Amino acid sequence: MTQFGYALSSEEHRSAALVDLATRAEEAGFDFATISDHYHPWTDNQGQSPFVWSVLGAIARATAKLTVGTAVTCPIMRIHPAIIAQAAATAADLMPGRFFLGLGSGENLNEHITGERWPAGGERRAMLEEAVEVIRRLWTGDNVSFEGGYFSVVDARVYTLPETLPPIYIAAGGKRSAGLAASIGDGLIATSPDREVIEAFEAAGGKRKPRLGQVTVCWHRDEAEARRIAMRYWPTAAVPGELSQELPLPRHFEQAAEAVTEEQLTKLIVCGGDVDKHVAAFGKFIDAGFTHVYAHQVGPGQDDFFAAYEREVLPELRKKRRAA
Repeated sequence: MTQFGYALSSEEHRSAALVDLATRAEEAGFDFATISDHYHPWTDNQGQSPFVWSVLGAIARATAKLTVGTAVTCPIMRIHPAIIAQAAATAADLMPGRFFLGLGSGENLNEHITGERWPAGGERRAMLEEAVEVIRRLWTGDNVSFEGGYFSVVDARVYTLPETLPPIYIAAGGKRSAGLAASIGDGLIATSPDREVIEAFEAAGGKRKPRLGQVTVCWHRDEAEARRIAMRYWPTAAVPGELSQELPLPRHFEQAAEAVTEEQLTKLIVCGGDVDKHVAAFGKFIDAGFTHVYAHQVGPGQDDFFAAYEREVLPELRKKRRAA
């Protein structure tokens, strides 16, 4: 049965606001939420980037039912996987049965800050695979020493473990990374309704594993205003190719986004207050084979978004779910 979620955008909201948005998502009836893990926002207009693990602790105490997970954390450079293992175990201990760890191979935007060399994509995938091995070894509760191709761990033990370990979901944008997600992860996270990615994930052993997909929307009754908001706060959705992994600074994304047109962006972001368009965007992910679909509302109009989704969009999605 498809579940519907909400994206907590750390790039756009301060720490306390993210906690309030999580409680509002729970009240509105969303099944789960994701939260982004950045050091920098994509652009200065977005303007925020709190430390996700602190925010998760506050969300854990402010919510009672909402499942929450990172989408996604990079465990290969900025933070060593041994630290991620401890942080995620603590989050899961605070939210028994309702935390998941979303992992990915990262962006230069966030990972370059320690001054290390930014690896090529294939090397980052290999680093991610090894990082997941480190995390899972530490989650046994045993004393771990590990010497891999990329990471070392010396006499480390995670003492505070949850009764049930959290699942690890892996972000994938193509068939190769989807295959890796199936082999090392408990689920998949993606941002486009690409059936080929789902097929690659299923073929590599992910057929019975969750598949999470993100729908980016800008709810506003005035479609023209929604378009303006999307252009102001999230033009980077239309930045092409590998630039989102390779550009190092928000100003570089701003420069790349200067070439983005409103027409290009609104093919990727659902703008306006037409309920059918929002429902149809979710339907593309469901038809592609996603089991969990979550909405990222762009810009400051979160209250209007929640009111509309609680009253109109979620009931329609649930109706279609029952029919299916």
